[in-house]
Amino acid sequence: MKKISDTFLVASEKGQVLGYIVGPAYHRRYIDDDLFEKVEPNHEMDTTQTILSLATADFARKRGIATQLLKALEKVARKQNRAIISLTCLEKLIPFYEAHGYQNEGIAESIHGGEKWYNMTLTLK
Repeated sequence: MKKISDTFLVASEKGQVLGYIVGPAYHRRYIDDDLFEKVEPNHEMDTTQTILSLATADFARKRGIATQLLKALEKVARKQNRAIISLTCLEKLIPFYEAHGYQNEGIAESIHGGEKWYNMTLTLK
């Protein structure tokens, strides 16, 4: 949280955490597994804003919290002059991200957690 506090966003209500979104800026288009092991502070020159995790508390689901967090991170990324937002997701989440303007760019090289991941991007410029 300390290293990338500007891109670690938390949704809360009355002191209770409803959800969060987090990811560092990056110099590559797609997320690689190294990002899950070591996070570096965001660099001004990095063109990609990543999303490593987007989570909503079970009790806060179906309230648009995830959508609000995506929009909030997009606003930060635009302000920081990033060109795209990039994430990987499981196949079942592709429709969710597509509904928010993300493009499916195919199967990711990631083997994180032994799962099959898909590259999703949102063009900002």
